[in-house]
Amino acid sequence: MYERLQTDIPYHFTEVKLLRMALTHSSRANEEGGDEGHNERLEFLGDAVLELCVSEELFSRHPEVREGELTALRSSLVSQESLAAIARRLQLNREVILGKGEEAQGGRERDSLLGDALEALIGAIFLDGGYAAAQKVVSELFSAGATKKKAAAAGRDGKSRLQEASQRIFKERPLYSLVDSKGPEHEKIFKVRLRLPDGRNFYASGSSVKRAEQAAALLALKVLEAPAT
Repeated sequence: MYERLQTDIPYHFTEVKLLRMALTHSSRANEEGGDEGHNERLEFLGDAVLELCVSEELFSRHPEVREGELTALRSSLVSQESLAAIARRLQLNREVILGKGEEAQGGRERDSLLGDALEALIGAIFLDGGYAAAQKVVSELFSAGATKKKAAAAGRDGKSRLQEASQRIFKERPLYSLVDSKGPEHEKIFKVRLRLPDGRNFYASGSSVKRAEQAAALLALKVLEAPAT
């Protein structure tokens, strides 16, 4: 039973009834006349297990990343949109067991329902195989997303990152000004000054004003993000 899903997770249950429960929506249980045997309690458990697993994974994989960015990465990874995308990749939308009413209302494609089912699945794995099993599955399912999101964050331009940092620290934006340009028109070098709201100045040069501003922003970020001594 559920061989494809167990292969794709990848995890094979000792108690397959836990897997079935994780996939059973409360609408189905209610139609069958009981409030037991659906996935709401497993979802509650899986939510906590997922957050711990993702936190541990990010902490271990990215020792250079600060707490604020780790928190943002985790929030992005466990967002409803992200969970639903993983659930669809596992084809949980085909496997969830719904009541007739929920089925008729399109519940099989609702992000919230699919995200809940994924959390319940992780809770079921935790009960069946323990934390190590759950952590391994979470690592497999979320690692690609973590790498992609971290790369996207790292790839943001320095000016955008500095503006966010300056707003957070000083409640004001940094200021850029052109202080010099030299050389022939086709090889002109531009020098800019970046002034932080606390009065510190950073200078950088580049083949365009934009590139010089980016270089200055990276210099300022290096100082702002340096560990306190």
